[in-house]
Amino acid sequence: MRMKSIDNFNYDGKTVLLRVDINSPIDPITKKIVSENRIKKSIPTIQKILDKNAKLAIIAHQGDTLDYQNLIPLYEHAEKLTAYLGRDVKYIDDVCGPAAQQTVKDLKPGEAVLLGNLRYLTEEVSTFENAVKLAPKDMLSTYLVRSLAPLCDFYVNDAFAAAHRNAPSMVAFQEMLETAAGELMAREVSALDNVMENPEKPCVFVLGGAKISDAFGMMKQVLQNGTADKILTGGITGEIMLLAQGIRLGNTKEKYIKDRALDVFIKDAKEYLSDYPGKIEFPVDLAYVRNGERAEVSIHDLPLEEMFMDIGSETIEKYQKIIEDAKTIFVNGPAGVYEDRFFEKGTKSIWNAIADAKAYSVIGGGDTVSAAQKLTDIKKINYVCTAGGAMVQYLSGDKLPLIEAMEKAFDRW
Repeated sequence: MRMKSIDNFNYDGKTVLLRVDINSPIDPITKKIVSENRIKKSIPTIQKILDKNAKLAIIAHQGDTLDYQNLIPLYEHAEKLTAYLGRDVKYIDDVCGPAAQQTVKDLKPGEAVLLGNLRYLTEEVSTFENAVKLAPKDMLSTYLVRSLAPLCDFYVNDAFAAAHRNAPSMVAFQEMLETAAGELMAREVSALDNVMENPEKPCVFVLGGAKISDAFGMMKQVLQNGTADKILTGGITGEIMLLAQGIRLGNTKEKYIKDRALDVFIKDAKEYLSDYPGKIEFPVDLAYVRNGERAEVSIHDLPLEEMFMDIGSETIEKYQKIIEDAKTIFVNGPAGVYEDRFFEKGTKSIWNAIADAKAYSVIGGGDTVSAAQKLTDIKKINYVCTAGGAMVQYLSGDKLPLIEAMEKAFDRW
């Protein structure tokens, strides 16, 4: 990586601005954090900077305009950080105004403060990013940057999960401050590079879920560059592969796919199946509910009015054998609607096969991680990526705004 690490700098007595991604799932009723995964993974970087006797100002976001129900203050996040670190992390519900600025100025070496939710600032929300497309140099006059940059000596980014965001907190401070990548950032990129650049063969990608634009974006990249020896498809991705071969899924499921404009991927599926014969595996049987029980049926004998929600036992057995022989495995997306007890079998069986495999395994994406936490021993997975959209874009070959900013900072400083 063309990025400096926090080991390259002497932070003793200096003020460090740290951008983390501790955006966490929130209970819609209590507004309490229900998963501390990202918070826990931010701890090594925070600990290391504080151990260097730095004055540490932490910036982070929670929620957005697109998930407004999760746009809450970061009080509890600061409490969780304090508990994990065993040392106090102050919180001030001000992002970068006069109170926040004074708090940063008053920090003593070895002290840390978490500033208010970044998404309280217009210039940090996704709708602003999409409507007003600023280059990093144009962000230097944003409220956040002009308020905090003069107070800080160094900038550290440990927020790979937000690496696809072209926001001031992610890409602008690199223009003004000496910059390093945090511990988590380095591990995330390294794990994904292990999969993409020189994976031990055979390399197997397991792609499923309902957000099939992610799967097809990655699929094209890993097929073109030869990274994947096999792609095991499940969920809607697997069903699109069946439709591409002229296999009818029935009126109910086909209407579901068409209503969500997912049928546009059939053309791509036909192309990939034709150009890369033998590389893409697809379901040979599917599951549905009949008379209150799980039922499975061959893809050549599908009833036309059922809603298929999982792969069947023959598909599971076929996929398990491929996984058993793999040396590298990457997973994004469950095999079926795992939240429903009738349809958790496919995902649970595949996840357990991956956990028990001798291969180096990486999983990522919100549903993927949630499913793994529920259905298998996630400690058996070699690396669990905190990122969703950023991971997908990285594996799809797209240059991420954060990576570009970090590399420019490496060259600049």
